[in-house]
Amino acid sequence: MPQQTQSGAASGVPSIPTPRTTAVLVIETAKPGVTAPQIMAIIPAEIRATVKLYLDGKIREWYSRGDGKGVIFLVDAKTEDEARAIMETLPLAKEELIDHDYIPVGPLMALRALMVPVAQQ
Repeated sequence: MPQQTQSGAASGVPSIPTPRTTAVLVIETAKPGVTAPQIMAIIPAEIRATVKLYLDGKIREWYSRGDGKGVIFLVDAKTEDEARAIMETLPLAKEELIDHDYIPVGPLMALRALMVPVAQQ
């Protein structure tokens, strides 16, 4: 698969390679106006559905946000659309109680600098 690059020609900054997407970071927060009791009424079903996605290999990791405003998932998906299709199966999404932010992620491209032979540095 060809490597993607970000063009910096217009800004005078050299083009840098962008990583191949290997997962999608999904940040969930309650929609404005949604109350804790509304969320808690759905939480048992949400947890069961999330555990199933984890056991099926769709969710790699999951965390509570340190600020208490939601959760973060690392979803095994190659595109934002693929991650969105997975996350929309969850009960809180079906009830339209939460917002999602999707961030495709991949290998840290700066590590490529370590792969250049010492003589070329």
